[in-house]
Amino acid sequence: MFPMPERHHHAKNSDSEKSASKKITGKELEPDEELRVQIDTLVEMLDSKGIINKKEYQRTVSMRLHETSKALAFEVIGEDL
Repeated sequence: MFPMPERHHHAKNSDSEKSASKKITGKELEPDEELRVQIDTLVEMLDSKGIINKKEYQRTVSMRLHETSKALAFEVIGEDL
């Protein structure tokens, strides 16, 4: 898998910085949220360069998710028997 980018932690503002306008740094993202953003960005970059078709990719992913969901449902049914 691809390495996760390092997270940047911001040090506390000094007193001189506190007197200036406050900076909003944003909420810490969960690893799955970071991965989702990374994949979305990669797909957009590949689509913009003509390497893949974003709509075709999204259709394929949707079908795979549906197939996986059905397989997991059959697995649960099998366990119940």
